[in-house]
Amino acid sequence: MPTFRYKAYNASGATVSGSIEADSERQALAQLKGKGLLPREAHEEGATDTAATSFSFQRGVSAADLSLFTRRLATLVASSVPLYEAMGSLHEQEENGALKRVLARVSARIAEGASLSRAFAAEPRVFGESYVSMVAAGEASGALDAVLDRLADFLEEQEQVRGRVTSALAYPILMVLVGGGVMLFLLTAVIPKIVVIFEDSKAALPLITIALIKLSHFLRGWWWLPAGMAIASVPLYRKAMLRDNLRLKRDELLLKLPLAGGMLQRLILSRFARVLGLLLASGVPIIRALEITSEVLVNRVYRGFLREVMEEVAQGGSLSGSLRKSPLFPPLLVHLAGVGEKSGALEAMLLKAGIAYEREFNSRLTRLMGLMEPLLVLAMGVAVGIVVMAVLLPIFEMNQLIK
Repeated sequence: MPTFRYKAYNASGATVSGSIEADSERQALAQLKGKGLLPREAHEEGATDTAATSFSFQRGVSAADLSLFTRRLATLVASSVPLYEAMGSLHEQEENGALKRVLARVSARIAEGASLSRAFAAEPRVFGESYVSMVAAGEASGALDAVLDRLADFLEEQEQVRGRVTSALAYPILMVLVGGGVMLFLLTAVIPKIVVIFEDSKAALPLITIALIKLSHFLRGWWWLPAGMAIASVPLYRKAMLRDNLRLKRDELLLKLPLAGGMLQRLILSRFARVLGLLLASGVPIIRALEITSEVLVNRVYRGFLREVMEEVAQGGSLSGSLRKSPLFPPLLVHLAGVGEKSGALEAMLLKAGIAYEREFNSRLTRLMGLMEPLLVLAMGVAVGIVVMAVLLPIFEMNQLIK
């Protein structure tokens, strides 16, 4: 039987750790909860976490499909349709092959007497921990339809953010690919035919022309070297990212990047505030909500600090007081969290903060893309200009000698 190392909170809020034997991670977590402990993490000894953390609540099914399913389910639940009938109807209407198979299994579990949250929990590749926890809280509070509506809204908004980022990056990526292809064609096909004239003349060539000729010779004779390095870099990078210390350094570096680092921080803060506010509004306890939120965030710098926040809040500290200790969380978010704690509307304040940071991210993204487009055009013009200059300078010098 596998052994799992765990960290959890006891009844007094203190952190405890140890090992436990179980057939699976889910069984290990269930045993810990049976002992009165609140699990924080549990990993099998000797196992390596190779799964990449997703940017969404779900894995394997697109956010658009999942949000549409959630919206339909919320409508049926609000109309007092029994869960089994609702799931059967959604299964019949679903056209997506992967989601259709998942819904068939969920319907079968509900027919066997399982709750909706437990039926979803058995499909972790589609329904993430945050999704399942909110559904469970909705079932316990009797407001399942409202929770499902919030979930659908959140998934749709996250899909819109992803779409904006994809659209904004499409033009720069296309420009880089086209520009790189044009330069590669010039250096490997056009320049070699032109420089033959200069090499045969035995005349002294400008430094820029010599550099261009050497670069052309290198790309024609040793093209496999940069191509091989580019191909090999992908598996090497993936292997390196299996190490937690390297992933932490990568995330630290991303936050320090000029322009992009600030945008990434706003995106993380928006995700943190909106997910935490959504979980609290759905009735999830704050410690559990913080634990889920830390797993949703992909940046390990924020994850590490949120674990410290969880420990302080579990021991009786305030959320705003804990967040104030780190520069990762700006004063606006800390202030709104403090106001929410004093007024008893923490979830509402967090959702407002999430909306504010998402708007700031969108405005920064728009400004950056507006600045990047002319810069890319300018860079392509400079690159082509250098090639043209390297070709024309020797021609001008030869004309001067002839005169």
